[in-house]
Amino acid sequence: MAGIRLQPEDSDVSQQSRAVALSAADLVSDDDRSVAADSWSIKSEYGSTLDDDQRHADAAEALSNANLRPNSDYSSDKDEPDSEAVSSMLGFQSYWDAAYADELTNFREHGHAGEVWFGVDVMEVVASWTKALCVEISQGRIPNDVDTVKAESGELDDKLLSSWSVLDIGTGNGLLLQELAKQGFSVLTGTDYSERAVSLAQSLANRDGFSNIKFLVDDVLETKLEQEFQLVMDKGTLDAIGLHPDGPVKRMMYWDSVSRLVAPGGILVITSCNSTKDELVQEVESFNQRKIGTAQELVTGKDEESSRGPPFQYVSHVRTYPTFMFGGSVGSRVATVAFLRK
Repeated sequence: MAGIRLQPEDSDVSQQSRAVALSAADLVSDDDRSVAADSWSIKSEYGSTLDDDQRHADAAEALSNANLRPNSDYSSDKDEPDSEAVSSMLGFQSYWDAAYADELTNFREHGHAGEVWFGVDVMEVVASWTKALCVEISQGRIPNDVDTVKAESGELDDKLLSSWSVLDIGTGNGLLLQELAKQGFSVLTGTDYSERAVSLAQSLANRDGFSNIKFLVDDVLETKLEQEFQLVMDKGTLDAIGLHPDGPVKRMMYWDSVSRLVAPGGILVITSCNSTKDELVQEVESFNQRKIGTAQELVTGKDEESSRGPPFQYVSHVRTYPTFMFGGSVGSRVATVAFLRK
């Protein structure tokens, strides 16, 4: 579940129109759609996942109490969300299983790595920018909103990063982890809820000389991982989760899960083509407030998490992506935003 496919720059079809154009009839049968809609759990080497009905219900209740809007409501050019635009088959596991089955076959027959989500240029920017950010944090410098993270390389940088534990959620073909390995990270793990994606990612890593990268089948919404990571990467996974018909609820489940995966003092880096930097920051702020409120209700004045304050703090974002002007606002096709786990 690596993300949303961006069209090449010279394409006449926008990514949004492509996502909307994907219909259930084109992609899966009624049986497949029913299975995808009714079951969000998977099997992994950790065993069958637990039923997430209770977590789903808790998130739905919190969403209702907070009176939060679905992510697609953020669009500034519509008063009402387009019901076809807020969900897509890209939100279902059955779609990704089929997509990666094709890419795995293509790799085995022709050696092709498959599609690079968001494009090679964006992937390289994300990797080099993330490296520079982690180096600054390792040296005790936390950028603020006006700072520009500069990608400068050196031997000291590689030593600082070699011990960082890195998790890529929704890793897809795992190419982002290969790019991070080139930047000096060496303790690398990729997870995806599609077994075929994990098979493809491991095959590519072995072929390309990155056999040290570990890949596991795991669903971030009901993760079986017990380890905390210093750096957690998301390139398009939150986008895909938001395209599920229950996207708003599942996004809240996502934040609950990710907050347990990022170690205190660690970094979460999200790359999205469906949300702007400001929208991601607002979503994190909503999660922070919900988390603090829940902790205070459980154990007022004694809970460790409430005493720490908000779980996540906005740190910085990539400022080098091409921008455009629309409706008096400046925007970009892609946003990459970093948050510090408090």
